[in-house]
Amino acid sequence: MKWSEFGDWGARVAGWAEEYHRTVGERPVRARTRPGEVLEALPVAPPEGPEALERVFEDFETIVMPGITHWQHPRFFAYFASNAAPASVLAEFLASALAPQCMLWQTSPAATEMETRMMGWLRQAIGLPEEFRGVIQDSASSATLAAVLTMREKALNWQGNTHGLAQNPRLRVYSSSEVHTSIDRAIWVSGIGSDNLVRVPITGDWRGMDPVALEAAIEADLAAGLVPAGVILCVGATGTGATDPVAACLAVARKYGLYSHVDAAWSGSAMICPEYRHYWEGVEDADSIVFNPHKWLGVQFDCSAHFLKDPDDLVKTLAIQPEYLKTHGADGIINYSEWSVPLGRRFRALKIWFVLRAYGMEGLRQRLRNHIDWAGKLHEKLRAEPDFEIVTAPMWSLFTFRYAPGGAADPDALNLALVNAINDDGRIYLTQTRVDGALVIRFQAGQFDTTEEDVMMAHEVITEIARSLT
Repeated sequence: MKWSEFGDWGARVAGWAEEYHRTVGERPVRARTRPGEVLEALPVAPPEGPEALERVFEDFETIVMPGITHWQHPRFFAYFASNAAPASVLAEFLASALAPQCMLWQTSPAATEMETRMMGWLRQAIGLPEEFRGVIQDSASSATLAAVLTMREKALNWQGNTHGLAQNPRLRVYSSSEVHTSIDRAIWVSGIGSDNLVRVPITGDWRGMDPVALEAAIEADLAAGLVPAGVILCVGATGTGATDPVAACLAVARKYGLYSHVDAAWSGSAMICPEYRHYWEGVEDADSIVFNPHKWLGVQFDCSAHFLKDPDDLVKTLAIQPEYLKTHGADGIINYSEWSVPLGRRFRALKIWFVLRAYGMEGLRQRLRNHIDWAGKLHEKLRAEPDFEIVTAPMWSLFTFRYAPGGAADPDALNLALVNAINDDGRIYLTQTRVDGALVIRFQAGQFDTTEEDVMMAHEVITEIARSLT
């Protein structure tokens, strides 16, 4: 393919994308291919010569599309939506065409300086103090890993990177049982080890960490000669929306000099609405905070906003400056590759700029408020059904429930059968989780273009299919 052909094909792909997004609601939400079907349709060896792009595009439609689960479907109620607002797609198109590698200021000054400004916009949008500075990470997992590495280095007086962990005392990190599994992975990768991730008991309606139990765990570890390194809090955890009492837990962390990280990957977007900020009251005392604009603000994956009270701690942990990465003749610049684990960086700030300008903060606030209100209405309708029970009440737009008809021999098996039947039906997509050991069904509204009608359809589908099983 030549650039002289790109304009025609670009127009064709743009038209295809528009049609796809306008009609995606007519498709089954989840892919219906059997395991191995797409693999078998792809040739084992690459072609020796060029093929016509017309044929490639035909194969895209016949091989790839049947195996796609439609995350942009308005009735995608599983996981957390990974959105792609049209303005964000356009920005990604431009960023892909430019294809800059934005690891240093000098490798694309506009990318670095726009990132600085966009993180300032997001900081203001969610109500964080001016002292916080931000960096765009690829995901909350990477931000959490960066935070865990920083708490490790601070606890070891900055000796971990040079001397390794073998000669150092055992470090301890504290979280609740509700945190995302990315925390476990960060503990593995950092070398701290899963045995040293202390699961603090949860309490209260928000299923959050018990600050009294947190302090007791820290005291017990100190008495045993272990070294407390950090505390990881969650606000809006994946399973049920569990939220730790941020102010109380951060007070404990400060008392013992521990580095603190707040994972608000999903729910952090809701903090653009001031009425929801009570859920993380006291967050200004955290050392590190992350949320994902790609989950609920319409900015497409990947785009994670990582805020730091003192970026110097992170830079001291991660920065490497060989001669070929130094920028000479320019003082006071930021090289964001020193703020993240990967060296290479994409131009992610562009899509934030497009989205925030194309929709405005009030437009985005209203979308989130709608999702939360509509999920609340669905919750009330299911709660009124005689054979259903609400297991965890709504946290923002997320709640869990069970189908509980009298006499069910195995409620877990029945609810697993229900969620599988719903997803095979194709009109909506849900996932399951466990609450206190019991299997429950999880609902969350957050797809950028979902409507109240889409959310209310979930009630029809859930109740219709449930009663067909008993």
